[in-house]
Amino acid sequence: MKRDALTPEKLREAYQHVWFVVARSQDIDTPQSATLLDHNLVVFRDSAGTARVTDRRCIHRGGNLADGKVVGDSIACPYHGWQFDGASGQCSRIPSLAEGQRIPPKAEIKSYPVIERFEHVWTCLGDPVFDLPNPPEIGDLELEWRAADPIPAECGFMAATENFRDMAHFPFVHAPSMGEVNPVVDELAVKRDGREVWASYFYPGVPDSDFSDVGDAWMHYHSYAPGIATILYDFGEPLGKRYLVDFPSPVSYEKCIIFWAVATDKDFRGGSVDEILQIETKVFNEDTPVLEGLEPKEVPLAGQAFEVSAPADIYTLNYRRATQHAVQTIQHERDLTAAHTEVPAENGHARV
Repeated sequence: MKRDALTPEKLREAYQHVWFVVARSQDIDTPQSATLLDHNLVVFRDSAGTARVTDRRCIHRGGNLADGKVVGDSIACPYHGWQFDGASGQCSRIPSLAEGQRIPPKAEIKSYPVIERFEHVWTCLGDPVFDLPNPPEIGDLELEWRAADPIPAECGFMAATENFRDMAHFPFVHAPSMGEVNPVVDELAVKRDGREVWASYFYPGVPDSDFSDVGDAWMHYHSYAPGIATILYDFGEPLGKRYLVDFPSPVSYEKCIIFWAVATDKDFRGGSVDEILQIETKVFNEDTPVLEGLEPKEVPLAGQAFEVSAPADIYTLNYRRATQHAVQTIQHERDLTAAHTEVPAENGHARV
């Protein structure tokens, strides 16, 4: 794929058609502000408890709908009380209108598709090209979930995603939580299929460390480019399995919010889900200062910076190929859609 197809502008265009997280499910009983790809949004629950995402700006005089309140199935502007249906974006009430007066037909804001999964609210600014995945490796597990506190980070979301699958940084960034980890990364067997990447990594337990003093584990990595990364920890008998998911969301090209969650299987004996959340929070907090010091702040997919890689980077390199594949697929799908859109002809009739 040509590098000019992976410029920040081209990536931003492609990522309009990808699902990203905009809030934790537990936080949206009151309207929440969100910014996705420089686009300002509001996230809330309607009267039926359904999660909704709409534009944040009131079309009347620019009021901030995140400062408003939910009225039935609508979000009400705090400035003049205009109400907008969460499902359609249509204005449902203008308090200043007398009875029988018509709501202006252009009084609407944009609403967006919503999926709740992994204890988070996901949306897509355009038509999604990929489905939001249900990872098969957890299909038979009975998981208890905890959504972590979101982490604002001054770096690109792809850089944050790469960090999550990087084993070579453990002894240098995570010594406080992981202890004395061997810096040598054994050869990794990495598999890629389209935008998905898998690898398994044996992590020997480190006595007296917060992270792994319970014992050895296989860390089974599974990623969906461009921004979903998971780890299934398998400690074997009698400890069982736990799960970690990471889905950084792009606020802008060089800024993201790291949304993530942990889960434990019903048979897990290595600690409660709240204890696991506490341990992983320490790990994530160790990453943030390093991520914010990166130069450039986002993965240079268009060759903006010279980089040298080592064998331990094989997962990262496959993630980048998977991201290239995802962007190429989006561009192909969008080009096909554009080709089938009606185009006005010179005689005023539509042509296809």
